[in-house]
Amino acid sequence: MKIKIFFNEHEIEAELENTKTAKEIYASLPLDGAANRWGDEIYFVIPVKIDAEKDATDVVEKGDVAYWPEGCCFCIFFGKTPNSTETEIKAASKVNIFGKIIGDISILKMAKNGDLVIVEKG
Repeated sequence: MKIKIFFNEHEIEAELENTKTAKEIYASLPLDGAANRWGDEIYFVIPVKIDAEKDATDVVEKGDVAYWPEGCCFCIFFGKTPNSTETEIKAASKVNIFGKIIGDISILKMAKNGDLVIVEKG
């Protein structure tokens, strides 16, 4: 499964994994929300409630697409967050990683707080 993520005039794709979280979010598309930046993470609240999966983690990689159960948020990680260490990118708390950005993630740095983010089936 693939999704497309739009903000401002930019578009980027992500490949989803075969997980419960990925399937539930994919089924709920299209989604949109106002971007929030937390370091090099974009997140926004979505109307989907999913519990933490057994492999939920607070350690992520550049390009990971995740769901944050504590805040019901769609998250895209493209660099360090305020919780990151020298060697690890860390989410605020455990997230369900359910996909990976395909292509150049550097355009995500152009997103600003309040930008409309739209996620559609790809």
